[in-house]
Order: sequence, then structure tokens, then C-alpha cells
Amino acid sequence: MLAAADYRLSQPELFRQDVIAGLSKRRKSLPCRWLYDERGSELFEEITQLEEYYPTRVETGILRENAPEIAAFVGKGATLIEYGAGAGIKTEILIAALQAPRLYVPVDISGDFLDQAVISLRHRFPDIGIWPIVADFTGDFDIPAAIPLKGRSAFFPGSTIGNLDHGETVSFLRRIHRHVGPKGTAVIGADLTKDTKVLRAAYNDRQGVTAAFNTNLLARINRELDGDFRLDRFAHEARWNSMHSAVEMHLVSLEAQTAVVDGQSFEFEAGESIHTETSRKYDVRVFSALVESAGWYIEEMWTDKRQSFGIFGLASLS
Repeated sequence: MLAAADYRLSQPELFRQDVIAGLSKRRKSLPCRWLYDERGSELFEEITQLEEYYPTRVETGILRENAPEIAAFVGKGATLIEYGAGAGIKTEILIAALQAPRLYVPVDISGDFLDQAVISLRHRFPDIGIWPIVADFTGDFDIPAAIPLKGRSAFFPGSTIGNLDHGETVSFLRRIHRHVGPKGTAVIGADLTKDTKVLRAAYNDRQGVTAAFNTNLLARINRELDGDFRLDRFAHEARWNSMHSAVEMHLVSLEAQTAVVDGQSFEFEAGESIHTETSRKYDVRVFSALVESAGWYIEEMWTDKRQSFGIFGLASLS
């Protein structure tokens, strides 16, 4: 695992490498984690408040209604490890419901974000220890040996698991299984399959906030990597991929053009896109088979009345 200081220093280079590699592909794509710079994070918060965007609202409601049961599943004296730490209301709901939690371990790629999150959570929960880890949860890293193994539980809300492809999901589930140990548990939020009209509206809102969120990635490239993307020559598009049961976000070139990034030129044909995010939607049976392939089984499930979103309590098969 990279030390915090080393990891922070490497982020600009990681961003540059990912952008150059992604734009060099035959089918251009960029990792969705880079959508979340300061402006991107602000825009995403706006998205979560939109009428069309149900996942945050529905998942928060499930947590509120079932907090005692979820806390009982996690267990007394828990060490809660949150991947892609949020420090938002969902985190607070679960921590507040836990019985005598021992430790909260937020994991996030952004050291600056973690610094602010820790300050906020220490003020909100002064009696719980907090041990932040700066790491990319999609890559391999270790939990420090000084953190007790007993009572570890993974927390991964927000349907972020849907942003990973099949291989990444299995690797991630195996990694958190290793992190929490054979007696550990996991609480994971996943968006469930539903009418595609609802899905399209959630990722293509009338106010254009999601479009601004997506296009902001090009603005970030211009600012941080000396890019010259003309933002008005690209359009946000949300597509339904039935083969992968996923909503895909794309930035579509409106004309044939060339963009320069870090001194390198990239050609775009009219209609060619940059794939920026995938958000998979799960059938419960499919999700069950997926977690079992990584050594887990679904012991508990909490959902809303419409069964549009699921929070899954996972236990080890071994």
C-alpha cells in the first residue's frame, strides 16, 4: 500500500496516465473516478437532490428505516471499513445506529477529502476512533495490521459497485473478503433493475445537471492537463446497454475534430464518444451469483416498497 503522502503526490500523474491511455483506445473511455474533482463533486451533490435521480434518496430511506437491523447484522463493537468513503448522511446513519463501534476506517483516493471527512466525523462521533486510509479501493491494498481483525465489517453504499465491470467487481468483493476476514461481514448498496424510462430520466435530467457533471471532466482535463477540448462541441448522452444491464454515460463529439491533451493529439469523428461511466443495475439472483463467486452469500436484504434498490448484508461462505 502506498503511504498517504506518496499517493497524494501520484494523483496528477495517475490522472494523466489514465486520460492518455483512455483517449488512445479504439473505443475511447475514461475512468469514472476522475469525474469527481471539486466541481464534479458539487455537481453530483446537486444530482442527488433531483427529482429524477432516485438512488441516493431511496437508499437513504432504506437505511433510516432499517438502521437497527443493519446495525445488528454488523454487530456490537464493530470496526467499520467504508470504501470510497462518503462522510455524508448514509455514513452517519449507520455509525449512529451501531452498538459501541470500535473503529471507523474510511478509505478514499483523495487525501484532502479524507482530511475534511475525518474532522467532520470526529466532531459528530467523538467516542469512536477513526483511522483513514488513502488508497484507490479498485486497486489492491492492505488494511494495517494494527487495526483489529475481530468485528470488521465492510460498508459500500451508493450503488458504486455498479460502476465496476464484472472482473473488477469480483476482485473487489474478494479484496474486501480478505480485509474483513472469514468471520467478517459486508453491507453493500446496489441499484436494482427497473423500467428503462426511469433509468434514462435519472441519468439525463431535464435541468441538465448530469450533462454539466459529465462535461466537467473535459473542463478538468483542460485545466489540469493543458487540454483544449471545446466543451460546446461535445454532448452528454445516457444510453441503456441491455447486454450488460447498465446505463452508460458518454460524451459525444458533435463534429469531426481534434483535441490536444498534454501535447498529444486525439482525433474524433462526428458521433464518436468518450465512455465516462457505467452504472449496472442488478437482478437479485444475478447479484447473488456474483457475490457467491467471490466467497460471499446474501444473508440479509433490505429494500424499499417498490424494490428499486437493495442493501445487501453479506456473510462469508467459508
